[in-house]
Amino acid sequence: MKVTEKEVQYVASLANLALTDAESARMLVDLNSILEYVDRLNALDTSSVPPTAQVSDRFDVESSRENDERSSYATRDDVLNGLRVSLPQQEALANAPDSDGTFFEVPKVIER
Repeated sequence: MKVTEKEVQYVASLANLALTDAESARMLVDLNSILEYVDRLNALDTSSVPPTAQVSDRFDVESSRENDERSSYATRDDVLNGLRVSLPQQEALANAPDSDGTFFEVPKVIER
């Protein structure tokens, strides 16, 4: 499957992106390159590879590996032991161009 210029423009318009001709051309090449790579991956025979939930042992560190350098980031001290003070609501809304006093008001992006 190949992505067309028309499809790039369509997706860009859905995302409210105005792409230049050069950006559109680069996006076309990049997307087709990604799809080509996915096709190559799909062609691999994985029938002898057992299903896994995680491909890395860096998550859910076992207690026997607590001091292992590879997993040290996962066992760091909790930096949020206490609650951090948030910006007060009125202060957060003070510089908003539009607000109803409780929420930020922003234009709808679904409608054009």
